[in-house]
Amino acid sequence: MAQQLRYGFLGKMDVAIVEAVCILENGGIIPSTSVGNSPTFLQQAEKVIIEVNTSQPMELVGMSDIFIPADPPARHPLPITDVNQRIGTIYMPCDPRKIVAVVPCDIGDKTRPLGAIDEQSKAMARHLIRFFEKEYGETLPPLQSGVGNVANAVMAGLVESDYKNLRVWTEVIQDAMFDLIDAGKLNAVSGTSLSPSPEGLQRFYRNIMTYREKIVLRPQEISNNPEIARRIGNIAMNTALEVDIYGNANSTHTFGSTMVNGIGGSGDFSRNSGLVVFLTPAAAKKGAISRVVPHVTHYDHTEHEIHIIVTDQGLADLRGLDPREKVPVIIENCAHPDYKDMLWDYFRRAQKKVGGHIPMLLDEAYSWHVRYNETGSMKPQGAA
Repeated sequence: MAQQLRYGFLGKMDVAIVEAVCILENGGIIPSTSVGNSPTFLQQAEKVIIEVNTSQPMELVGMSDIFIPADPPARHPLPITDVNQRIGTIYMPCDPRKIVAVVPCDIGDKTRPLGAIDEQSKAMARHLIRFFEKEYGETLPPLQSGVGNVANAVMAGLVESDYKNLRVWTEVIQDAMFDLIDAGKLNAVSGTSLSPSPEGLQRFYRNIMTYREKIVLRPQEISNNPEIARRIGNIAMNTALEVDIYGNANSTHTFGSTMVNGIGGSGDFSRNSGLVVFLTPAAAKKGAISRVVPHVTHYDHTEHEIHIIVTDQGLADLRGLDPREKVPVIIENCAHPDYKDMLWDYFRRAQKKVGGHIPMLLDEAYSWHVRYNETGSMKPQGAA
């Protein structure tokens, strides 16, 4: 969004309202628990209103590293080669002449609770950690983790692992990062905002002097920057609503039409990281929905960019495989047992009837989703 705003794609920005911990004498704005695109909003807006939130602790001063890259063709390489490097200032620059109002506020952050870490999430974490141990040994590249219960649970699983000296280059920082810091396993974490549970937020405030030594908050176009993700060789770990037998992922839309969440930064990382992992439970709604389907109903991430799929049933390593070669790996390792035979049946008939690079039965591609809408289950009537 920051680049689109600066390039004029979104039109003129008349007024920007930005939350701050405080304002410096030079007009610099100290952000609170989120930086996001605020530096660009301050730069592009004709007028600025600053909300100084007195509920935010002054210990947040110094946690941010604000750098706004120049626009092409004047853009230079970003000199970041490690997670904890700083290249900017602790404040967001703002022309004092733009500030038309300063509004005091004492309303604290409202955050969403995270679900309890369930057995499915624990199983996914175990599968992934075993893969890491085999693939990387004792030292992991920087990690990126998406937002939500599954992503947080998988990161929390690293607390129980033997890994130490972890580094995280991500977009949003959740509760599991605090767990890793408290366990002495996380050396540094860089993101653009904090998004903990209500309990996690209070925990952050109570231990802020400890956490601020490990956390750096940056503008979103730096935290999600493809140049940096490629350079440091991120392991990108994001969640999917469903995956298909050919290795595509739908992260945002149920049944192809209804958006339940945005794509966020998952595309920034999945298209540029050294290893790309997508996680989803094998089944949902007490088994009525298979998260592994013949074809996803919406494409956020294609089989060209996804390296690993993990469910509670197992892990599919898809690297170097063509779409048809991915099918047995995904079905046998990731699908719920109740749906394996159905997936095999679809694939074999599609392969025999139409063949091709990605065999697809047009009249059946989304029949599982249609069946669920009609009967409340993706399983045929009479199936256990």
